[in-house]
Amino acid sequence: MTHRKTTLSIHPIQALSAVLTAEDDVRLLEYTRIKFHTSVAGVSDEWDAFVPEHHLFLRTPYLRTLETAPPEGMRFCYLSFTIDNEPIGIAACQIQYFKGDETFNEKEEEEPCFFEGVSRHFKNFVARNIGFHTLVCGSLLLTGEHGFYFHPNVKSELVTKLLLKGLDMASAEMNKQGVHISLTLLKDFFEQTQTGIAPVLTNKKFFEFNVQPNMILTLPSEWQNFDDYLGAMSSKYRVRVKRAFKKGKNIVRKEMSIDDIESHKQHIFNLYKNISKNAGFNTFTFTPDYFPELKRQLNDRLKLIGCYLDDQLVGFYTAIWNGVELDAHFLGFDYEVNRNTQLYLNMLYDMIGIALDYRADQIIFSRTALEIKSSVGAEPYEMYCYLRHRNPISNRFVKNFVDYLTPKEEWKQRHPFKS
Repeated sequence: MTHRKTTLSIHPIQALSAVLTAEDDVRLLEYTRIKFHTSVAGVSDEWDAFVPEHHLFLRTPYLRTLETAPPEGMRFCYLSFTIDNEPIGIAACQIQYFKGDETFNEKEEEEPCFFEGVSRHFKNFVARNIGFHTLVCGSLLLTGEHGFYFHPNVKSELVTKLLLKGLDMASAEMNKQGVHISLTLLKDFFEQTQTGIAPVLTNKKFFEFNVQPNMILTLPSEWQNFDDYLGAMSSKYRVRVKRAFKKGKNIVRKEMSIDDIESHKQHIFNLYKNISKNAGFNTFTFTPDYFPELKRQLNDRLKLIGCYLDDQLVGFYTAIWNGVELDAHFLGFDYEVNRNTQLYLNMLYDMIGIALDYRADQIIFSRTALEIKSSVGAEPYEMYCYLRHRNPISNRFVKNFVDYLTPKEEWKQRHPFKS
């Protein structure tokens, strides 16, 4: 009898590109070595050699930013996956303690009716009594698929099984350090990725949920400049752009250097806090050192634009160049100035202009402020998340609590372009 030669007897990358049976997948799962790391410092060379340039948020300059200027209470760990010392995958994880009343915010009506008041009181009571250390595969600071990268030939099912094995290892290692992980969260998958990983995750009792969509503006290749963007709009929205420009004509924009950012970091942070405190779902709290450290690590790949009125810094926005995408990172502004100048809308138009100058294919506008982002042309893309409690009984109720406590935002999608 002739036995089929196992694909694992050849080079591992060649094995991964072969047509594999279920038995081969089991063998690859067994043969893959997983390493746990508490810092990128010890793995930076091989890590960056493996992760492509266009996965900026999984490369060590950005990860080093978070380690150097971490959000309050956030810890980090990393997983590397190898076969015969050849890398086949990496994962970047964050550990955060979620306290319900600090994570979920509900905007209060000035005079709620009796039943709304009772409901809010009960929600606040529940939120105050919920707290979990959570292991997150992905980034709480970003919207999108920024949790892991595997060799393209590794099938989705095998990726998911390897990830779960690695996350179990990470939970065990964190428990040894006195951080007892209750929840595991795999964060932000587009639909095309979700379809490949969902069967394994749901079979392992992970609950699937959505928070808010990712707002993305696709820039057609025929748009060479901002005038082309305007030309694609209906007359109603062109008028809106001109009105915003007129109201914001006295706002002066200036790209801030590392020295500028360092000297204004507290004010920049305060402007950011103006926005974040009104968000319905907050999972982290920055420190003022984040923005100067981000500029220090990313250098020319980050633009931080200060917006000035009468020589006073009244707002800022950030744009990160990530391959063919421009990521509209964090921003902040003075609400009173915004009311009179449409500063936020002007910022969105500024970012579109920058993206066109850089010949970007897309702008990632992320979550929040969904309606105004759709008014400049961004489209909503659902992002899928997966959550599991380590206790099987508690796990039955996790999704219900998330659904109950997460604010629901009603918004109307705008369509600014000609049909």
